Amino acid sequence: MKPISYASPSQPQPQPLTQPQPLQHALPNDRWKPLEIVFWIMPLVAYFLFPGYLVLASQIMIVGLFAVSLDLILGYAGIVSLGHAAFFGLGAYTAGLLSVHGWTEPISGLLIAAVAAGLLGFLTSFLVVRGQDLTRLMVTLGVGLMLFEAANKAAFITGGVDGLSGVTMGKLLGVFEFDLFGKTAFFYSFAVLLVVFVLLRRMVNSPFGLGLIGIREGGRRMPAIGADVNQRLTVIFTVGATVAGVAGALLAQTTQFVGLDSLSFARSAELLIMLVLGGTGRLYGALIGALVFMLAQDYIAGLNPAYWQFWIGLLLIVIVLFARGGILGGGERLLHMIKPSAKGGKQ
Repeated sequence: MKPISYASPSQPQPQPLTQPQPLQHALPNDRWKPLEIVFWIMPLVAYFLFPGYLVLASQIMIVGLFAVSLDLILGYAGIVSLGHAAFFGLGAYTAGLLSVHGWTEPISGLLIAAVAAGLLGFLTSFLVVRGQDLTRLMVTLGVGLMLFEAANKAAFITGGVDGLSGVTMGKLLGVFEFDLFGKTAFFYSFAVLLVVFVLLRRMVNSPFGLGLIGIREGGRRMPAIGADVNQRLTVIFTVGATVAGVAGALLAQTTQFVGLDSLSFARSAELLIMLVLGGTGRLYGALIGALVFMLAQDYIAGLNPAYWQFWIGLLLIVIVLFARGGILGGGERLLHMIKPSAKGGKQ
């Protein structure tokens, strides 16, 4: 007699386990959008339309790069800083002192200044990342005040309140000489801003950038999934300080002067205003905030130098009350409101 088989011939066989499919939409889309391309073409258009404002345009791009450096720390990692000008000023003085002592090659001076600011940021990060908001505020403010006072006391090196004069730059790439009209400074600032922005954009759209957002939104839960919070914060704080040093060096090289105001608390405060105006946690918000602030400052100060801060403050209040997320955030909400209405009209 044959043994009774309890297995059904039609019973499906177990399938081998397959590799899990990657989450295609887990990371932000890294493709360049048409509006982004238009955004980066606009400075080149402005070069031909407003040739008399090239110096102002260069300063806007430099300040925009400085604002982006703080947005990395504040907007993505959630670290509030009141002394970010310390890294900006250190980069400016490093590039300026190199030039005064005979190192006039712009690009290498820029890189050395970036390393100096990055090193200070790395050392400061060990105190910053282990504290909470109030501790971070005090540490960054203290570092900024210490560097400001050190530069003021070391007048025999920095020039003190008179500033560091005698800064001269050699030809860019051995070909382009810095001119009084600001043409070389314009393209130099634009090229540095674009290169640094592309690198930072790639970083914030990577898994590392996604981890930073997770730390900002819920830092206490990140260690539960195996993320080293302190290490990530140390890296981003160092990167932010390095970029701030690049911006400071750019300002010193293009204006050929370094003053104590590059280390002042007022510069750090203005930077926070720019981020609030443009919107934090989005690199383009920092650039837009810097653009609006610098243009408003230049125009209003030209009309009434004594009260330009009043109007900037009024603009800031309006943005906070009626444009949540800054100018960029308000613009995005407006586009979302327009698109559904356009679709409804077509139907």
